[in-house]
Amino acid sequence: MTDPKPGPPVQRRKVFYLPGYDPFPPRRYRELYRREGAAQAEISGYVLDLQGMPGGPGWTVRYLENDQEVETSVTVLVWSDLVQASMRGGVLASYLALLHTVWIYLSSGAFLRLARLRKGPVIAALYPIVALLAQLALAVGVGVGVASLIGGGFGFGLGVLTALGLLQLACRVDRWLYAHYLMRDYAYSAAEGGAYPAALAEKLTQFADTIVEAVTEGADEVLLVGHSSGAYLAVSVLAEVQRRGTRAAGVPIALLTLGQVVPMVSALPKADQLRADLAEMGAQSEIFWLDVTAPGDGCAFALCDPVAVSGVAGDDQRAPVIISARFTETLAPETWARLRWRFFRLHFQYLCAFDRPGDYDYFRITAGPLTLRQRFGTRASSPSVLRRNVAPRP
Repeated sequence: MTDPKPGPPVQRRKVFYLPGYDPFPPRRYRELYRREGAAQAEISGYVLDLQGMPGGPGWTVRYLENDQEVETSVTVLVWSDLVQASMRGGVLASYLALLHTVWIYLSSGAFLRLARLRKGPVIAALYPIVALLAQLALAVGVGVGVASLIGGGFGFGLGVLTALGLLQLACRVDRWLYAHYLMRDYAYSAAEGGAYPAALAEKLTQFADTIVEAVTEGADEVLLVGHSSGAYLAVSVLAEVQRRGTRAAGVPIALLTLGQVVPMVSALPKADQLRADLAEMGAQSEIFWLDVTAPGDGCAFALCDPVAVSGVAGDDQRAPVIISARFTETLAPETWARLRWRFFRLHFQYLCAFDRPGDYDYFRITAGPLTLRQRFGTRASSPSVLRRNVAPRP
C-alpha cells in the first residue's frame, strides 16, 4: 500500500451512494453495509457502529480505530422509482426492449466496437438476449407440441395459452435468472441512443444540488460512490458540480466508481452529454477520482480507462486513477471458489467484505480517517489498463 499524502484526519464525512439500475429501496444497501461492514471490521480490526437515518434514505456510521473516531453520514441517491417505471409492461415489453436494444447496438456499430474491449461484459450483455430467445423457443415448441397433440381449434388455443403461460413463468422466476432484469437494464441505457432520458437528467440535476448543498454545509470530505451503471451517472453528477464551482468552499470532493460499465453507454451515438462529462472529469484535478474494477467481475469493463475508451482523453488527462480490487488475491481461495461463477454477486463484491483486504477496503474508504486523495493520491494506475477508443466516429 502506498503512503498517503499528509493531511489532517477526517472527523466528519458525507458519503453519497449512487446505485446502478436497481428497483429496490435504499434499505437494501443499508443492510448490505451493516452486514458486510461488521464482517470487514472483525477481519481488519476496527469498529463500525451503524445507525439508521431517521426520515432519510441513508444511515450514519461511527468508525473507531487506534483512538481515531470518524462520523460519516451515508445517503443513497434514489432513482429506483425510474427503474421501477421502466420495468413495467411484463413479458411483451421485455421482448420489445430486446428488439429495440439489439437494433441500436448493431446498427450503430457499438456492439462490434465494444467487443474489442473486455469480453466479459460483452458476454454478459449477450446473456439476456440468448436467455430470452431460448425461453421463447422453448415456450413456442411446447405450445406447438400441445396443439399438435390435441388438434383442432381447441388444441391451437390451448397451445397458445401454454406458450404464454411458460413465458409468464419464466418471468416470475427471473429473480434467479436475471434475463428480464438485465434486458431492461441495457434497454434503459440505450433507449435514446445513449442520451439521458428527461426524467433521469432531472434526477441528476437534483443529485448535483444535493452534493453542492452538502459541500456548503462543510465536512472534511464529500465522497460520491457510483456502482455499475451508477458509475457513469456519478461522473455526470460531479461534472455538473464542478461546473458550478465549489472550490471556494474548501471541502475535498472525491469520486469513487466501482464496477463501471461506462463504455456500454459512451459507445452509443447520442451519448454526447456523457462523453462531454467524461472529458471534463478526466481533465480536472480538483475532484479526486478513483476507479476500481476487477478482472474477476464479468459484468464490468475491468481496467478500462472510462475517459480514454470513450474517445475524450486529451493530452492533459489527469483522472481517474484506475486500480484492480484483485478478487483472486483479496478473497480467500474457498471464498473465490464459492463466488467465481456467481457473476451477479461478484459484481457487488466491491461493496462487501474481503478476506484479505489490500489497499481497497470499502468500509475504510467510506468511513475511515483518510480522504480518498490521502489514501490513493500517490497511487499509479494499473499498468494493464486498456485505453482503446471505442467511441462512435463524429
